[in-house]
Amino acid sequence: MASIRQIPLTCSGHTRPVVHLAFSDITESGYFLISACKDGKPMLRQGDTGDWIGTFEGHKGCVWGVDINKDASKAASGAADFQAKVNGKPMLRQGDTGDWIGTFEGHKGCVWGVDINKDASKAASGAADFQAKLIFSPSAEPTVYRGHSSGIKHVQFFKNNTRLISCAEDKTVRLWDVSASAEVQKLEFGAVPNSLEISRDGTTITVTHGSCVTFLDANSLELIKEHKVPAQVHSASLLLNSERPIFVCGGEDLKMYKFDYSTGAEIESFKGHFGPIHCVKFSPDGELYASGSEDGTLRLWQTNVGKTYGLWKCIEGGLNNSLGLDSSGHLNNVHEVIAN
Repeated sequence: MASIRQIPLTCSGHTRPVVHLAFSDITESGYFLISACKDGKPMLRQGDTGDWIGTFEGHKGCVWGVDINKDASKAASGAADFQAKVNGKPMLRQGDTGDWIGTFEGHKGCVWGVDINKDASKAASGAADFQAKLIFSPSAEPTVYRGHSSGIKHVQFFKNNTRLISCAEDKTVRLWDVSASAEVQKLEFGAVPNSLEISRDGTTITVTHGSCVTFLDANSLELIKEHKVPAQVHSASLLLNSERPIFVCGGEDLKMYKFDYSTGAEIESFKGHFGPIHCVKFSPDGELYASGSEDGTLRLWQTNVGKTYGLWKCIEGGLNNSLGLDSSGHLNNVHEVIAN
């Protein structure tokens, strides 16, 4: 299989840059992928194929952040209309309305980051007004977390919902005690942190800044390791539950990179997008990773190229011709597979 080339699935539909994405956990209906776009319309897709399920409407500006909870029963979004929205039936099908169960106002700037906690009882938002907020319901006053001196790009729950972690344009990552509404720890970086990810096992935090990918211990926020990559990086995702832990990342040079987590050695890199890559994320089973770009598309990439999975079909001698490969693993003048 070594000669088989990576052929990403291209997910079209958005009309402007795709800036954020999130996966649900694996459910009885598979798993799901939600994307944020500057066209103001988050989209929901089947996670393993990229097939479109539905579009959420209602925001009046660019949507900067999205999240979907573990069982895909709720979705959240944050936008340039200073609002965060939560939808109670994200697994909509064509013809459904995707009604919002709550619109949360109060921020005085674009809402850049949103996150739903484990039991889907609360949502968190981070915005350009330097504030993070903990949301309980549209009628209740949110809990406000103040301390950042510039816009908050991402915010996430962790440590069994007892903590929030955020990164901002003030070049810091901050840890907050949820119950005390207080900052308990701060880390400073030499460049603005562009992305923030907590590994699925909850042990490792991944932060991208400049051309570096930094890995932190989730309990202490102490540095585990840091790897430099060939270009300014906007997003990275870590896969620990494999024989060889790896991370993928993308940024300004339009390439997707795969690295050995332990050594930092580049394993491979792929071209496919026609604009800078803004977001990347591994699927919950680790079989693929998704990327969103300035070119307005999402692309799905196989973690192990040549394996039968989703729309990728492997037969004796290589991938079948529906993916444009001959028996030698060479492209038959086909450059991408379009997901419906």
